[in-house]
Amino acid sequence: MNRELRNWSSYPDRGLVDFMYRLPDSSQLNIAALSGLFNSTTNSYKYLWFLSILDILKRRDFDPTESVRFRELVIEMLANAWYSHQYFKLSFGTQDRIANKLDTLQLDITNPILRFTDTDKQLLRQTISAQNIDDIVAFISRYVPYRLIRPFFEQETRAIKDAQVNATIIQLAKAEFNLKNPLYCFDAEELKDCNAIILYPNWVKYFQDNYAIVWGWVSWEWLKYMQARNPNIPNVVNKLFMPQQRDSLTQQKNYWKTVLTNQEVNCIYSQTRLDPNQISLDHYLPWSFVAHDRLWNLIPTLPSVNSAKSNHLPAPEYFDKFVALQHLGLTVSHQNYPRDKWLKYTESFIAELKVSQGEDLLNLEILSHAYERTINPLIGLASLQGFSQGWVYDNEAK
Repeated sequence: MNRELRNWSSYPDRGLVDFMYRLPDSSQLNIAALSGLFNSTTNSYKYLWFLSILDILKRRDFDPTESVRFRELVIEMLANAWYSHQYFKLSFGTQDRIANKLDTLQLDITNPILRFTDTDKQLLRQTISAQNIDDIVAFISRYVPYRLIRPFFEQETRAIKDAQVNATIIQLAKAEFNLKNPLYCFDAEELKDCNAIILYPNWVKYFQDNYAIVWGWVSWEWLKYMQARNPNIPNVVNKLFMPQQRDSLTQQKNYWKTVLTNQEVNCIYSQTRLDPNQISLDHYLPWSFVAHDRLWNLIPTLPSVNSAKSNHLPAPEYFDKFVALQHLGLTVSHQNYPRDKWLKYTESFIAELKVSQGEDLLNLEILSHAYERTINPLIGLASLQGFSQGWVYDNEAK
């Protein structure tokens, strides 16, 4: 995900971001109509439909000559939605059919998908395509393709009955394809026969020339929609799209290797003595919930234990042990690092645990209260999202 998108949530003035993603003008195209595509949107469909058009165009090297079938677009929509809904467990809204459909699919999800190496979503799209998705294709095709481009024909469709809108837009898109230049027209003149869109070549060129800005604009609109439906969920901005790769944990491992080299430490789950050269870093709150690798949520463990814990929320019995281990790590690192380096490592502790100063982290009582204020509400939210709670390591299964 690009740097600008990662930083959206830190802007104090969201109007500034809206300004940043103002769409470039064009003397040939109706940019005002494009800007209004997501007005009065109550479901995810329009956002995912438009994002999927951009993805398909980019994959085709912005070739405008080939039509895009509804089924291909819906597969792309499901693939774009999978990471947010299934992996990160974000809500799309209680009545959203895309999320409901994903819940019913029997998908064989492979490691390249789970480890974010399926960067073009190729395997994910193939996996979805092999399922029976006729119902969701029919549902999306009933309204979304036509209502998305209604802003191009606002005046012509203002007074007509809702049941007549789709058929009217089909006729208008065809008749005025080279006059009003709508985003696309359809491959048939009758509503019952439409199963593909034909993109207007000048729009394809516009998207190609301004891809980063257009993608940033629609992604910002998508973020605002999703944040409104997940108001208490942390880090929504980093859960909208598949990360291009997981960040390296080299610095975090070096921190804990320093601690383990200077102090004997047992795994809080298995009670096994840890070898500093054979550790894995466990996200106490699952990565797929927090979507970050900050040190305040990471502790060393055995690779086998980390694998067994997976995306589960640990049982409450581990909380005091987790805090005690973090306190030990902060104390030992404070003794062995220069002050500037130690403060650099502990920036996320200070900021996200909301302590006044670095030295407060060395006070076990202050640290424990800070973690209680931070961790407990997040565990409650993660549980509501569907993350399995109460995980306990099974020593007998070693």
